[in-house]
Amino acid sequence: MVDLQSLVPAAKKGDQTAFSQLYQDIYKDLYKFAFYCLKNESDAEDAVSEAVMDAWESLPKLRQNDSFRSWMFKILSAKCKRKMKSYARRREETDIDEVEIPVLEERDDSMELRRAMKILSDEERLIVSLIIFGGYDSGEVADMLRLNRNTVRSKHSRALAKLREALS
Repeated sequence: MVDLQSLVPAAKKGDQTAFSQLYQDIYKDLYKFAFYCLKNESDAEDAVSEAVMDAWESLPKLRQNDSFRSWMFKILSAKCKRKMKSYARRREETDIDEVEIPVLEERDDSMELRRAMKILSDEERLIVSLIIFGGYDSGEVADMLRLNRNTVRSKHSRALAKLREALS
């Protein structure tokens, strides 16, 4: 088994195989995060692709090799926030909440959870996804989103309450 942390220095030097292995290790978590934030399969795939391309180009700038995963999620988070802003602009023309999330057989996520996530605001979805799929704590999410830690905790708590209500 390959130690993923040992791959970061090689990837930083331009080793595409090393970067590919790093990407394969976190792709599913990146995709789930983007999918639940954006509520759209195609947009989630695009956001992940854009984040990976940006990461590859700026990988030599990564200072701490052991922060590769969190760094990738920060890049993806920025892509998702940008996409959600574009959704807000389009809402005036079409109702984004009417968009159906496709059901894919290879996904192990329940349809009920997908429906429940639709009731959350964009910011709530982003917070819940960063904590659940990204594995961040409320302090890290607060730093990423430039919010107060207590604000993140209360929004997370309210979002989870909404999800429990929707799933019960």
